[in-house]
Order: sequence, then C-alpha cells, then structure tokens
Amino acid sequence: MGNSTKHIFITGGVTSSLGKGIIAASLAKLLQSRGFSVTIQKFDPYLNIDPGTLNPYEHGECYVTEDGAETDLDLGHYERFLNTPTSQGNNVTTGRIYNNVITKERKGEYLGKTVQVIPHITDEIKRNFYKLGVEGKYDVIITEIGGCVGDIESLPFIEAVRQIRWDLGPNNFLVIHLTLIPYLAAAKELKTKPTQHSVKQLLEAGVQPDILVCRTEHHLPVDVKKKIALFCNVQLNCVIEAMDADTIYDVPLLMKKEKLDERVIAKLKLTGRTNTDLEQWKEFLGRLKNPTQEVKIGLVGKYVSLPDAYKSIIESFIHAGASLECKVNLSLISSEEINPDNVEKKLGELDGILVAPGFGERGLVGKIEAVKFARENKVPFFGICLGMQIAVIEFAKNVLGLADACSTEMRPDTGDPVIFLMEEQKGITQMGGTMRLGAYPCDLIKGTKSAIAYGKGKVSERHRHRYEFNNKYLELFERNGMVAAGKNPDSGLVEIMEVQDHPWFVGTQFHPEYKSTVLSPHPLFIRFVQAAIDKKQQV
Repeated sequence: MGNSTKHIFITGGVTSSLGKGIIAASLAKLLQSRGFSVTIQKFDPYLNIDPGTLNPYEHGECYVTEDGAETDLDLGHYERFLNTPTSQGNNVTTGRIYNNVITKERKGEYLGKTVQVIPHITDEIKRNFYKLGVEGKYDVIITEIGGCVGDIESLPFIEAVRQIRWDLGPNNFLVIHLTLIPYLAAAKELKTKPTQHSVKQLLEAGVQPDILVCRTEHHLPVDVKKKIALFCNVQLNCVIEAMDADTIYDVPLLMKKEKLDERVIAKLKLTGRTNTDLEQWKEFLGRLKNPTQEVKIGLVGKYVSLPDAYKSIIESFIHAGASLECKVNLSLISSEEINPDNVEKKLGELDGILVAPGFGERGLVGKIEAVKFARENKVPFFGICLGMQIAVIEFAKNVLGLADACSTEMRPDTGDPVIFLMEEQKGITQMGGTMRLGAYPCDLIKGTKSAIAYGKGKVSERHRHRYEFNNKYLELFERNGMVAAGKNPDSGLVEIMEVQDHPWFVGTQFHPEYKSTVLSPHPLFIRFVQAAIDKKQQV
C-alpha cells in the first residue's frame, strides 16, 4: 500500500441511482485538472462475480475494459471523464470477494481457523480497496460503494470502510455520503429527514461522513444547509448542493462552483496544485450546448426501453456530435417492432441508422429489415458487434442469394453459416468471462472508409463476442462489393466489413463505443455523424 495515497469513499443513501458514479467521476475530474493522479474503483454488493452474465435490463450495459474485464457501466463514466483506462482491478463485487475467500479456505490458507465475515471477508475487501494503490502511482483513489447504506449486502463493505479509517490515519481518509433531499410539492418544502435517517444508519455502522452531497431539484437555502449540518454532524461548508443538471458533463463545473474539490483538498491536506485547468472541458460543453446543425439517428436494438443498456453508444454520439457542433437526436427503435411492411414508415425520416449489439434471436427479422433499408436507400449505416453480423447476414441473403444464410448463434443447423462460433469457443460451457474480451489489434486496409476515418493503418479496439465472420465466404463477399476493411493480424479474423458502393456502410465486430471519451471522441462515430450530416444536406 502506497503510504502517500489518499482514499476517498463515496456511499449513497435514501435511494439508489442518485448518481454516485457521476459525482465520483466529477470529483476525480476536478482533482485531475489540478494535476493530481486519480483513479476510481467501484465495489458492487451483488453476488455475481461480474456483470457479464447480467441481463441489460437488470443493470444496464456491461462495460468492457482494455484488459478484458466485464464491469459495471459506471467504469464507462470514469473513463469518459478522466480519459484514462480502467482495468479488472477497478470493479470488485461481493461475489468476487467471497469467491477469493472460499478459494483460500479450500487451499487451507486459513490454517484451520473458522472463516467469518469479520475479519476474513472484511480483510479481503480492504485488500482490494488498497490494491490499486500498491504501486504508489496514484495521489488519490476514489472508491464508490454500490447500493444504499442499510442494505444487508453492503454491510461488510461499510464495516471495511470503518476499519480503514483507523488503518490510514487522519488526512488520508475521507467519506462522502450522497443523499436525496426530496421536495414535497403539496407542502412546498424541502425535507431533510430522509438524509438525517441515512446518515444515522451510517453512524450506526460506525462511519461518520465528512462531506454530504445532497441531490435536489431545488436550491438548498442556508437554513436548510444549517439544519443538515447540525443534525448530521458535519461542517456547514461540507453540505454540498447537487442540483439536477442539463447534462452529466455539467456536473464537474457545478461541483467546482460548490467547492467540493476545495473541501476535499483541505480535509486530505493535499498540497501543491491550486488552479484547475478545465479549458478543454469548457470548450466541449460550449460546442455541446450551441450546435449549428442537427441530425436524427435511429438506434435499432432490443433493449430500447432501458436506455442504460446502450449507455456507451449514447455517450459516444454526444462526444462525436459536440466535436462537429451537431446535435444528434437519437431515436431508440425496438427491432421487434420493425417488419417489411412498416420499415419505410419507421426509418424513412432518419439521417443515419445504427444497429446495436446484443445476443440471441429476438428481434432478428427487424434488424435485418433495418440493414436492408439502410443499404438499399443509401442511408449512412453503422453496425456494432451483432449489428455487423446482421449486416453480413442481410448481404448474404439479399445480394449473394444465399437464402439460408444465418449465424449459428440463431440457427445452429443453417446451410450457410456466414457467422459461426469461433474455434476456441467450441468446448466452453461456462458463461461468465469466457467470450473474446478486451483489446485486440486490427490492421486496416488502405483506402477503406474505416482507414480514412482513423487516419492510420493499425488500431486496437475492445471486444465482447463469441461468434465471428466465417472467412470461407470472404472471397464471395468481396467479389460482390462487401469488403473486409480491417482484420486481426494474428488470427486473420475479420474485424470490419464495409459496403463499397455506399456513402457510409460500416460494421465493426469490436465495440468502438467503449473507447470514446469527452476529450477524444471516437473517429468512427465522428465519421458516421458526418455522413448523416452530409445526407441531410443533400436532401
């Protein structure tokens, strides 16, 4: 454990989904902009080893890191705000903690002791709290504790936080508690009682918060702040107002205005850097809020009733749109509702069509119709992961005349398996963490749309899939105008397919959305949005 590393813990109370991840990312951004090196880790109280096996409706999208960890979507926020990659070590679940402890117990590492929540589980949690700080490359590590204070699941985490205060000593440890101040419209009053109860629960677990961040729809008057400070045992200037913002990217500036970073720096006695450099961030916000044009892009997928299922894609459009001073109006369209009879009505007014990643057969027909519509009507098209595979199947059926073409994922007995299970996936029975995951290199073919977009010949992108383009069919595809624009140099696996005779028709086997950040928007998203702008202007 690097002795110089300071630890900040962010807990939440009253209700979930208050935005702990955004507050953590915003605070980290402010500290980073003052020159401190910061990382954020998320501890999730559920028993899954990682979110890789969770339905997107349960937990939103599963975010994949460079090193191939399937993690919580908050890690996406951390990367988009900080512009630095996270890893396996930045997301730990109760499941992983228990798994580690039970594995050690089976190996006899506890020397016959009775294995208990305290000290064995809490020690394992603390070891993971410290892990990222071992090399001493961070000034500050922010740890977000998932769930709500008072949940049975998060009790061991809170207990580990309590113990750590004594391990680290003063000025090296800080707890920020995020809570809700509801507004009762009938009484025209802000209510502090839920926050008082939440802090009381935290105190019962032996943890005194140092700073309270209060989510609210209305400004907190001074008397309300005084009341919170008095009842919750914190200093008045440590009651921070977090108003609802127009965009999550406003939150760092709002937190700066509320002096959250100053309070943290004072309490942790962080020395040196006084001024923040947020110029690029402000420029991004300026472009985001003052677009000179707009386009309408359809995102066709099967989890559209929960936008969090496509979080990284939605944010990538915000980054790319801002860089082009263009507002991207995203329309989430359920693939199950598209059929040959209504495809024109559903997609006719769009400037671009993206077919989203996903698994399984549900909505397959609608996705194929969407691809066909985009290809035949020269609408800019972007297919990601399954979206690329659907584009391949559609081309095989409607251009190559392979009526039986399909993916063996949907139809194991298909006569023309243009998409099939990768060799190394064939013996696998376990679901968790067994896909082709993380960053792999890709060589781009000169002169293709993708190579022009990237402006270079070699890239590295992140993956999350089991099925793959079947190279047996590649020559047939290329003779007929759909070419492999990118391949993995080691395995020869196809990474990008493009239709040549089309303004912009690109499908990627990888997930470009995982690498798009505020300060470096992804080139493929930029070119796709630009293609949508061009189409709109031609009309």
